Amino acid sequence: MRVAVITPYHREPEAWLRRCLASVRNQTLACEHLVIADGHPQDWLDGEGVRHIRLDRAHRDYGNTPRAIGALLAISEGFDAVTFLDADNWYAPEHIATCVQVAAQTGCDYVTASRHLCREDGSIMAVHASDDGDWSHVDTNCFFLLVGAFHSVARWALMPKPMALLGDRFYLQGLLADGLRAGRSPARTVHYLCTWSSFYRALGEPVPAFAKENIDGQPVRNWLARLQPGDLAVVRRLTGCALAT
Repeated sequence: MRVAVITPYHREPEAWLRRCLASVRNQTLACEHLVIADGHPQDWLDGEGVRHIRLDRAHRDYGNTPRAIGALLAISEGFDAVTFLDADNWYAPEHIATCVQVAAQTGCDYVTASRHLCREDGSIMAVHASDDGDWSHVDTNCFFLLVGAFHSVARWALMPKPMALLGDRFYLQGLLADGLRAGRSPARTVHYLCTWSSFYRALGEPVPAFAKENIDGQPVRNWLARLQPGDLAVVRRLTGCALAT
């Protein structure tokens, strides 16, 4: 199975990117890494054995546009599976092999992996996001797409900009609305750099400078509520989501 890992990046520190790249390079099952610069390329990546693709401007949509471009490129080149890894995160060495195994066992259209929340030094935090446990939320880095889900990848770029704030949640809604078959891997093979202040506070730890407050989804809901019926129908087509009126 030919697997492509898609990493959009913007202005992440070089150390974070190097950890991300090393985790893909060290997979027990070989894969190809497409790294997409969202308007701010770092030249050193040209010598790292990855496909370094440069977009000439930033798209201000949390990596959705470069993510879609990388995935569509991989699909057009005949890859059998596409997965996503943001520049600040990294995989356990067995991540790709585990997802391939789940796919083979279940015959699914896509696999959802599980994640650890981690500190910047790589240590694992003794806390988990509550909605990860019941699969009501799947983080972007935990999707492993097979051919049966390839039609959905353009949705990352097609979803209107106001929805990008909660992009992985809307993307999952689209997959569920399509009735696609999911294979679930309970193994925590994704290491997610925790950038959310609330988790550090819950553990009584200092909040790092890069952390931010939890997302307020109300502006997105307000935007959706203001759409006229015709516009809402268009958004449904673009995203695949069965959005409530």
